[in-house]
Amino acid sequence: MAKVKKAEGKLGVMVVGLGAVTTTFMTGVLMARKGLTKPVGSMTQYDKIRVGQGADKQYLKYNEIVPLADLNDIEFAAWDVYPANAYESALNAEVLKERDIEPVKDELIAIRPLPAAFDHEYAKRLDGDNIMHGKTRWEMVEQLREDIRNFKKEKGVDRVVVLWAASTEVYVPVDEKVHGSLAAMEAAMKADDREHIAPSMCYAYAALAEGAPFIMGAPNTTVDFPAMWELAEKTRMPIAGKDFKTGQTLVKSGFAPIIGTRCLGLSGWFSTNILGNRDGLVLDEPANFRTKEVSKLSTLESILVPEEQPDLYTDYYHKVRINYYPPRNDNKEGWDNIDIFGWMGYPMQIKINFLCRDSILAAPLCLDLVLLSDLAARCGRYGTQEFLSFFLKSPMHDYTKGEVPVNHLFQQYVMLKNAIREMGGYPADEPID
Repeated sequence: MAKVKKAEGKLGVMVVGLGAVTTTFMTGVLMARKGLTKPVGSMTQYDKIRVGQGADKQYLKYNEIVPLADLNDIEFAAWDVYPANAYESALNAEVLKERDIEPVKDELIAIRPLPAAFDHEYAKRLDGDNIMHGKTRWEMVEQLREDIRNFKKEKGVDRVVVLWAASTEVYVPVDEKVHGSLAAMEAAMKADDREHIAPSMCYAYAALAEGAPFIMGAPNTTVDFPAMWELAEKTRMPIAGKDFKTGQTLVKSGFAPIIGTRCLGLSGWFSTNILGNRDGLVLDEPANFRTKEVSKLSTLESILVPEEQPDLYTDYYHKVRINYYPPRNDNKEGWDNIDIFGWMGYPMQIKINFLCRDSILAAPLCLDLVLLSDLAARCGRYGTQEFLSFFLKSPMHDYTKGEVPVNHLFQQYVMLKNAIREMGGYPADEPID
């Protein structure tokens, strides 16, 4: 039987960014535990997994297999560049109707954002002043660590998970001289190397150093290099990332397997998005969009692989665009045009128009990632948690060893189920074909 520590005491959830996604997540959890709404879309709250086979076969919810933290035991905190509390931010985000916010108004008002570790060069479209002024990268780390300790003390929290749900930073390429080892990264932080050390890396370092799992919900390269993997191993803490898999990439990771399984050919896949929230504003900056583009492009290439089926997937054209369109606010529209070919090379087209609500899709992912990262930590699992790739656009993988990320949604689901089984003391009995 797997040795899993029980989910005793309070679970602190500290979120970087108090925008549309975070306030929708917080409001939904607070409303659900009052019985005023349902956490629809959350795997940890609804999904059932088969355990055992034959006469012993059962289909159980996650919390019947493993000890998950209860929603009633969650305490929230946040950092943000804007000083508005969670109630004000939820109203400003205009995702939820006021009637769905008011019942938990007092709880949301009490969540006031701590000053953010922020560098304007990494998100030029944001101009908030609730930030740490004049601090070096290492001083940011020290302040964030103190914030985590203070939160645990003030709220009587036993465990903490840190979740990045803030805007996408400008793209930071991995530099082996800085990101190749923990010692090199620490030296760069202490030298205030602002070119190679993004603010998000300060949050990740602080979380892991304080014994808190870290989840990267944006496409930043924050924990995607050897120095952070070394820190996660040293602190024996789980890390997960990167980029919440909400709209278009969810469709792509689920639909591309249809093309591949049916052995149809692909000539091109054009994806475009329009959205008008703060995320769209930040991504309107080309340097920030580059980070997102790398994340979104990687999905298809690991599902429909030219080397495996050269007749079907050689030289297909894949293009991704994101367009900032303020009138749409959080109601994102993802449009895909897919050019395929079939018998004797004859062309066909598929068009998918997903009018989704970005934060409504992201909120249950936040809950699942937090609860499962906390579970992983209590199970003694540390380093990259590949089983959480189901929830993420661009799954982390050890590229230094030639690993290829698993982006196929149904293979990711098998990985998720097997991990839950293992942590619950059952055999991981479902193969990934």
